[in-house]
Amino acid sequence: MIRRAVVAVLVALLALPFVPAAAAHYTPSANDQFTYDETVLLNDGIGNYSGYTESTAINGTIAVVSILPNGSDESRYYNENHYQNSEGQQESWSSSGRFAFSPQSFLYDDGTDNQTGYTNPSVWFFVDNDVAAGGVVTLLNSPLLVVSTSVSYPLGTPAGSYVKAIFAEGNGSYERDDAYGTFTATYNWKAYFDPSTGFIIAYLYTETDTDGPASGFTLVDSLAVMTTSYPLTPDTATSSSSSSGSSTVDWLLVGAVVAVVLIVIIVVVVIAVARARRRHPMPRHSGTGRMTFAPPPVGAPPPPINLTPSGQPAVQQIIIKETVKVNCRYCGSLIDSTAEKCPFCGAVRT
Repeated sequence: MIRRAVVAVLVALLALPFVPAAAAHYTPSANDQFTYDETVLLNDGIGNYSGYTESTAINGTIAVVSILPNGSDESRYYNENHYQNSEGQQESWSSSGRFAFSPQSFLYDDGTDNQTGYTNPSVWFFVDNDVAAGGVVTLLNSPLLVVSTSVSYPLGTPAGSYVKAIFAEGNGSYERDDAYGTFTATYNWKAYFDPSTGFIIAYLYTETDTDGPASGFTLVDSLAVMTTSYPLTPDTATSSSSSSGSSTVDWLLVGAVVAVVLIVIIVVVVIAVARARRRHPMPRHSGTGRMTFAPPPVGAPPPPINLTPSGQPAVQQIIIKETVKVNCRYCGSLIDSTAEKCPFCGAVRT
């Protein structure tokens, strides 16, 4: 009976439909690393920023050094930075440190690579490489919609020429309120990731800050990996590539109209939640985590005020001296305190 029961169980198990296990996304390992070049430009100024420009060049490295017992990736960062503006000011500095991130939640869980102004942020350089078109990935506190999982990107660095990439794009706005003024900022963020590992390949972040028609500027942050410890997937130029960083969203990749509507609703909700908990402006990825653009340049002091009409001599100053009055001790009349005799009764002041 036992033998028959075992055989029956085996037959039942074999009769079950085969369900393949869900594919796991790439998990970074020790010694995974990449170097990158980043450029941040501030230009197109109006009002207080009219004619003012600045730039920051960054050369950085992100490296996974070990896997912690809790599964987090212990990592280190290092970058060199050089800043200059149109007023001739320059500054150079370097920054380094350690942090850890979760390859499952994609969140920083022990420090950051000097990212400031965020609440429980996601890492900006690593996403789920198994994400499907129409899904959402989050960089720092910004959700991006995955437009395609296979585009040809013209990287054009030692890491590769044309490479295959996951392309995600997001838009948003927030209120910037800091030492430089109060601005309404709107941004567009295009990001490209390696489909084999999920690590960053390149991104283009464009932000426009305006204070009505009075003042404002444009901030453009572009980044591209220079070298990687892992091979990128080579590709050739196709119509899906974007040499300027701009791409047209191909909604056919998302699927049916119903799916598109659901995705849009989800993205709107995620963006609304992200905005509600994020009051700080999005700091660009920099060595110090600070906004490096300077306050609006101070103009020339106003000319002195001249109340004398042109062509007339300057008005002479007239000083009126007041004399204290006292009562005459004999007749009681008010007389100058400096008089020797009372002009009314003739009595001598003593």
